[in-house]
Amino acid sequence: MVKRITGWHVFGSFALAFSVIIGVNLVLAYNAVSSFPGLEVKNSYVASQSFDADRDAQLALGWDVGAFVQDGNLTLNIDKAGTPVSVLIEQATFGRATSVAQDQELQFRRQNGAYVAPVVAGAGNWNLRLKARAPNGTLFQQRIIVRVLQ
Repeated sequence: MVKRITGWHVFGSFALAFSVIIGVNLVLAYNAVSSFPGLEVKNSYVASQSFDADRDAQLALGWDVGAFVQDGNLTLNIDKAGTPVSVLIEQATFGRATSVAQDQELQFRRQNGAYVAPVVAGAGNWNLRLKARAPNGTLFQQRIIVRVLQ
């Protein structure tokens, strides 16, 4: 016996398909909003007023900055023309690029010309958000990408 496809069957198929699409979109939108770490600055206009001067002062320092993780320790190298630089680290946050759930505030110690801090890091892409003060008072701010291989 062959059943006829009526208008209600077509409507039901479309309603079911669009319900699935809308449901998936709602789940994805909720996850995107709930995992967003937040704003970088409170007022972007105010921050933009000194951006060029701050960037120029930071570039004038001539620092080469890099970080890597090995044996449960994050090593931060800050040097100028191959010579380690001594700085005051005001804030260092180590975490995932897309979530603040695993963020770790680091307390560095000086070791062999580098800065070392213990971290808990699985494989993947991590960020070190660093604020350091140069001996001349210049604020150095940078997000350093750290790839952890295991």
